[in-house]
Amino acid sequence: MTSGKVKHKTRLRSIINYAISLLLAAVFLYIAFNGVDINEVARIVSESSILWMIIFLLVQLSAHFVRALRWKVIISSVKPEASVKYLFGALMVGYGVNCVVPRLGEITRAVLAGKWENLSRSSMFGTVILERVIDIIFLGIAVVVAVLFFSDSLLESFPWLQSALYMTIIAIALVILIFYLIITQREKFYNLVVKFFSVFSEKLAHKIASIIQMIGDGFGSLKGRKNYIWAFLLSALLIVQYALGSYIGFFIVDMQNISEVTLEMGWIVMCISAIGIVIPTPGGTGSYHTLAKSTLVILFGFPEALSLAYAFITHAIGYFFAIFLSLIIFFVFNKQHDNLIKVVETEIEDL
Repeated sequence: MTSGKVKHKTRLRSIINYAISLLLAAVFLYIAFNGVDINEVARIVSESSILWMIIFLLVQLSAHFVRALRWKVIISSVKPEASVKYLFGALMVGYGVNCVVPRLGEITRAVLAGKWENLSRSSMFGTVILERVIDIIFLGIAVVVAVLFFSDSLLESFPWLQSALYMTIIAIALVILIFYLIITQREKFYNLVVKFFSVFSEKLAHKIASIIQMIGDGFGSLKGRKNYIWAFLLSALLIVQYALGSYIGFFIVDMQNISEVTLEMGWIVMCISAIGIVIPTPGGTGSYHTLAKSTLVILFGFPEALSLAYAFITHAIGYFFAIFLSLIIFFVFNKQHDNLIKVVETEIEDL
């Protein structure tokens, strides 16, 4: 296949994927806003507390900084002197891109971090994949904590959560098994995967094998008991910060005047709405709104308009600030914009 045909096919696939993500966002937004008094939502949003918005934003920024610190811990064995400034910058640019094109931000931040820190893109992709796996594991733990300790009615209100929890546990077990095989039997496991998937497609086999190679590179960068402990502690801190952000969101729209709000409630909202962020819509648009609103209405009995206003304002703060900050960082840190865009396009074609 010629280079032109490959590019055309890649762009067509990207357009289709993007169209699907926009369609998903539209469907979820319809579900979230259907039957809700939009004027009441607008009134609540217009009367939101500026002070609590600022506090909410600061908590989000601190969480992003902690994530950059964790990323530094993960790559410390490869490059101990890696700059938190550049890792934070690459992370925020990735978030900004994800707000427009789902999942493209992961490629972008790996390319940026590799370029700014003079590290191979393959190893940086591996660390990004490793980060996402750690996030899934800790989100699963957070949901288990919510179910076991915080709310007896959580599974009754969201029956699908039990199935999702089981699937998460199975996925975590499979990931741990794959990691174990990559670490202990890397060459054999690699050859076995290529041989198995080659039966269906040589191209697919090598793509999957390439991903396994990147995961191995990423996991191999996290070495030493001290780094494992720090990665664990920083991941736990991230979950607490996200729960704290959800809790602070209650005060932005004065939900405490309707009913008592607690950090426990913030933890539960964080757990449920985080699943919405995982769904491939631009920046979690629609899916976050639907799940956050449903949690507040079904589980805690808040009015629909107030719950939707909470979802709207907390999402909007993070969404637009991520785009704004990512643009500033990109143009300040990166001088060769065209070259970077070409590199990202090349990486998309290879995936």
